[in-house]
Amino acid sequence: MDRAVLAGYDWGGRAACVVAALYPERAVGLVSANGYAIQNIAAAMKPADPEEERRLWYQYYFHGERGRAGLTENRRELCRLLWSLGSPSWRFDDATFARTAAAFDNPDFIEVVIHSYRHRFGLVAGDPEFEEMERRLASLPSINVPTITRQGVEQSKQVRSHRRLLAGANGCR
Repeated sequence: MDRAVLAGYDWGGRAACVVAALYPERAVGLVSANGYAIQNIAAAMKPADPEEERRLWYQYYFHGERGRAGLTENRRELCRLLWSLGSPSWRFDDATFARTAAAFDNPDFIEVVIHSYRHRFGLVAGDPEFEEMERRLASLPSINVPTITRQGVEQSKQVRSHRRLLAGANGCR
């Protein structure tokens, strides 16, 4: 398959946005359930408004070893809490959560999560193999393929701030 419509939410949305931005020839279009999801690592240490900072508590928690221990000991409970806080109007049932929770048992789950939240704040280095890609992403490249975004009400401010980076946006809801 040479080209595809890319779609994703959260980390999958970030991966889809990266491919659409850096390799548009591979993307017929993009459906991003969380807007423009390319991380701005250079600006990560700039404080956001207090309400936004409050929503990032778990990311700061993962910056330290206490967060690693908490995730290790309480991965399902913590992830369920994050699901509830991130989508307060979604009434998912135990069976829905259980289907995803199986992924939390992957042997590298803890290391991948901890590294990701530390990397996005510039606290740890990325993989040297991807330095060139990181350099390109640091410019926050626009996404020029046809794009539809879906965003929760809680993220409407973020959608407005990222609109200029979604040059191919056909719809934003």
